[in-house]
Amino acid sequence: MNAFPYHSDSISVPGPYGPTPLGTNYMDTAQFLRDVHPVNDRADAEAFISRMGQLAAVLDAETDHVRRNAARGIVAPTFVVEQTIAILSKVRDVNPSDEGLVRSIGTRAVAKGLSGYAERAQAIFTRQIRPALARQVAMLQSVLPRAVDQAGVGRLPDGRAYYDACLRYQTTSTLSADEVHRTGLDLVANIRAQIEEAFRKQGMSRGTIKERATALAASPGQAFPNTDAGRAAVIAYLNDQLDAVKTRLPQAFNRMPKTGYEFRRLAAEMEEGLPFGIAQPGAPDGSRPGVFYINLRDTADWPRYTLPTLAFHEAAPGHLFQNGLQFESGELPLYRRGWFFSGFAEGWGLYAEQMADELGMYRDNPEGRIGYLLSHLWRAARLVLDTGIHLRGWDRARAVDYLYENSFASRSGAQGEVDRYIVMPGQACGYMIGHTTITRLRDEAQRRPAFDLRAFNDFVISGGALPMAVLEGRVRAWLMG
Repeated sequence: MNAFPYHSDSISVPGPYGPTPLGTNYMDTAQFLRDVHPVNDRADAEAFISRMGQLAAVLDAETDHVRRNAARGIVAPTFVVEQTIAILSKVRDVNPSDEGLVRSIGTRAVAKGLSGYAERAQAIFTRQIRPALARQVAMLQSVLPRAVDQAGVGRLPDGRAYYDACLRYQTTSTLSADEVHRTGLDLVANIRAQIEEAFRKQGMSRGTIKERATALAASPGQAFPNTDAGRAAVIAYLNDQLDAVKTRLPQAFNRMPKTGYEFRRLAAEMEEGLPFGIAQPGAPDGSRPGVFYINLRDTADWPRYTLPTLAFHEAAPGHLFQNGLQFESGELPLYRRGWFFSGFAEGWGLYAEQMADELGMYRDNPEGRIGYLLSHLWRAARLVLDTGIHLRGWDRARAVDYLYENSFASRSGAQGEVDRYIVMPGQACGYMIGHTTITRLRDEAQRRPAFDLRAFNDFVISGGALPMAVLEGRVRAWLMG
């Protein structure tokens, strides 16, 4: 990616634009300090304050990226800039005593018998962070008149080559953009046929898939109230799903992670820009569980039948489960235990959904199995969407319409997802490309007389996150004995 100077390697949102509604340096740092950073003693509290004091410089570096790109004629699409300004302005204008970092350190320090930290944090926010946020907002406002409505990166300098590089980086495959697009169209057709059959078995044979999915979401028992009590019920249901699948995981794995995993609600101040949620891996020593923070700004985005698959993908046997085993692997050097490749990680997430189905998690929940198939349809549609936007010039509205018709997402949810694809070119393609690679390798392994599912799954995880081509070579060498 170094060949494209406008690219930003932000951990949360690698792409060409810097701060976006999906991630800014403020949001990323605030979440880490608030939800991960320990405050068990005075040294921890001092470290928290020290890191908070460095945040303004980090924000200014991000602002400089916007400035440099604008000088090259590169500005994010209009709606991205507008949304980012709104999100950062809200943080800039918060009452300092109510700011999330101030409240976090103040509350946790007092619980440990430490005083004065809320006041110090408030002073840092007022004198350093707020002015840096103001500078960032001002920079974005200054480039807004130069923003355009074109969504894809094809308009950028060497845009086609940049998109090809993004695809290789995110999928770790050698598929061309055209091949990814055709793969997506084939998978969408195949999965839609499976969904049609699943709906027919439930006596729902009339209407489009979207109409039937919407009708299923409106059926009794599917909706959670859009209240704090309803949101708490969503969290409880998700964690119940994790408890249920945990009893069946020994059928598919020999090893279980020491690190726990759970769902929590995403902080309200982060709900506006993020799509469905974000994950935070647990501590390698098991002292802190892995957490998926689900965005519950509107519970209508989460009918009950969609939630089991979310639990299996994000937590167990998906990301947090896999991350836990990878972190705890004594066979890997330390740097490899935290290594990440999107194609491997997201491919594993879809493979985890498939394993949950194979372990019988939907046997008594046919509506949940429809949710699982719709999840795979959504990920297949991403291949079409991402390449449609960045290769074929689709605009935002066309992309939203396509995802709305090929997923369980509400229109607002579909728009949030499409915005993610726009600012993170190629990332959404890693899911299904990774999944098809892992399942193809398992199909090869199953043709061996001594196939053992647990041994296969353990072996795939034991190597840590790998590029797809490396994974293929490693598994085939293992199969050769």
